[in-house]
Amino acid sequence: MANLKEVRVRIASTSSTQQITKAMKLVSATKLRKAQGEIIQMRPYAKKIKAILGSLGGNVSSDVLTPFIEKRAVNKVTFVVVTSDRGLCGGFNANVAKLTVSLLKEKYQAQADAGKVNFICFGKKGFEFFSKSKYNTSVDAVILHQKLSAESTFEIGADIIHSFLKKETDEVVIVYNQFKNAATQILTAETMLPVDVKEIQAHNVEVTKSAGSKKDYIFEPDMNGILTTLIPMTLKTQLYKSVLDSQAAEHGARMVAMDKATDNAGELLKSLRLQYNQARQAAITREISEIVGGAAALA
Repeated sequence: MANLKEVRVRIASTSSTQQITKAMKLVSATKLRKAQGEIIQMRPYAKKIKAILGSLGGNVSSDVLTPFIEKRAVNKVTFVVVTSDRGLCGGFNANVAKLTVSLLKEKYQAQADAGKVNFICFGKKGFEFFSKSKYNTSVDAVILHQKLSAESTFEIGADIIHSFLKKETDEVVIVYNQFKNAATQILTAETMLPVDVKEIQAHNVEVTKSAGSKKDYIFEPDMNGILTTLIPMTLKTQLYKSVLDSQAAEHGARMVAMDKATDNAGELLKSLRLQYNQARQAAITREISEIVGGAAALA
């Protein structure tokens, strides 16, 4: 049985760790409320701008949409991987990495073998994982909480769209954790480019049914000019929504992880205190036995 000093040291260490995990849980809970509010406000806007694109999609010829919907032979693929900057959030980052690697092996193994897979990493953890792997990492990590904003995300989105239109990449896939609630994150992989025509048409059918008839629009200045602005805006909004989803999901995952860690520390403390009391009782019993034995020897 461990001596009393060793057990006391372990009790003090575990108690200190429990205080840290409890504090981290409270911090994550506070950050979660803010991040949850941001994504809840963002979702209706993202949904509406997508619906507008869907409603216009049924009124335009495919020639106008061709640069964005063109499905080319996939020689180069870009993954936008959204993770966190810090760990201690359970399997949050590992799950994103696993899904990305799984997609690579299932759909893009030939491109990976040829070194034609690039990663745009939002968050240090994703950057660290893929920079150490055999795959080519195209850009540095983007710090989520300290440097990231709507403007900077839109700039990155514009660079991605420009790269696709210049045929520097043939497909763009976003991998992230979608926020459902504090305890649940939905691992998601979405194709950002090329734009899914069927999805646009589905939005158009939904809008038409809700309106009761197909709308005849008057475009000002012209249909092509509107779509040239609207489609990139929709794609950049999709990217920003994914980042906000991931931020809220991260805080939820960390809050749950720290809550479980706090509970585990509590269980460990109970076990250690029981072990300490047993060791202390055994030491006292041994001392009493020695005193009684010494007294008996002198008698």
